[in-house]
Amino acid sequence: MNGLTFGLQLPVQAQSTLFAQPWERDAGPAEIAAVAQACDAHGFGYVAVCDHVAIPREHAPRMTTTWYDTVATLGWLAGITRRVKLLSHVYVVAYRHPLLTAKAFATLDALSGGRAVLGVGAGHLEGEFALLGVPFAERGRRTDEAVRAVRAKFADEWGGGDGGQRPRPVQPGGPPIWIGGSSPAAIDRAARLGDGWLPQGPPPEGTAAAVAALRARLAAAGRADAPFVVGGGMHVYVGVPHDGVPERAVTGEPEKIAALLRAEAELGVTHVQLSFPVRGHEELVDQIAAFAHEVMPLAGGGGEG
Repeated sequence: MNGLTFGLQLPVQAQSTLFAQPWERDAGPAEIAAVAQACDAHGFGYVAVCDHVAIPREHAPRMTTTWYDTVATLGWLAGITRRVKLLSHVYVVAYRHPLLTAKAFATLDALSGGRAVLGVGAGHLEGEFALLGVPFAERGRRTDEAVRAVRAKFADEWGGGDGGQRPRPVQPGGPPIWIGGSSPAAIDRAARLGDGWLPQGPPPEGTAAAVAALRARLAAAGRADAPFVVGGGMHVYVGVPHDGVPERAVTGEPEKIAALLRAEAELGVTHVQLSFPVRGHEELVDQIAAFAHEVMPLAGGGGEG
C-alpha cells in the first residue's frame, strides 16, 4: 500500500458528549449524507459508523441515546456514495450470532460493489451487555469466536457447517476485518485474527511502542509479511482556527499538518482517522475539501482503504 489513507467517523450518527460537537444535536440524515458524499468526492479512503444497540439509562446523560444503527446506516450510505469504503468503527460482534454479522456484511459488500470493511470490537458497556442478555465476562472469547466464524462464512458459503448464505461478498474472502481497541488484548487479537488494527484513542504507551508490540505479535503469529492496516487518529483544522478549536488539534498551514502526518507514517501508521472541529456541516465539508486538495498531496495520501 502506498502512502497514507484517510478516513472519517461520520458526525450526527453517534452523539456521545465525549466527542459530538454542538451543531450535531439539530442535524440528521441530510447532514450525514452531505459529509459522506464530500468524503466520497474528495478521495477519502473510508467513512465510519459506530455501534451501540441500547444505552442503559444511567449512561444516557453522558453518552446520549442517539446512535444510528450501524448496518442500516452503512447500507444507506452504499446507495448514495460510489467509491469510499464503508467501515463499522466498531461493531460489537459479541452482541450477535456470527451468522447475523456475516449475513449483514456480506450483503453490504454485495450491494456496495465490494466496499464493506468490518471493524470489530469487544465492547465496553457492561449494562448494554446485560440488556441484550450477553455475559460481559465472556466478551473476549465471544469476539474471537465470532471473528473466526464470520471469516469462514465470508470465504465459503457453507463455511463452518450447515447454513448457506447468499448473496456472496464481492471482495475475495469477504470484507477485511479490522480489530478495534488500544488494550494489549485488542492488539493481540488484531495480530492473531485481523487484517488491521484500529486504536480507540491514543495507545497509553504511545503510537511507536504500540506499533512495535503489534509488529512483534504479528511476527509471533507467523504473519509478519501479511498485508495489514495500522490505524491512527488526528484532530486537524486546515487554516486559521476559530475560537472553538481545541488545543490538541493540529492547525494552520498544510505543510505543518502534512509533516506531522508523515511522521505518523514513519511510525508504521497506514490509515489516519481525522476529526475536524467545526461549527456546522458546511464548514466540515469545506475542511474535507481543503484537506484533500492542500494537505493530502503533501502527506503522501491516497484513497484506497
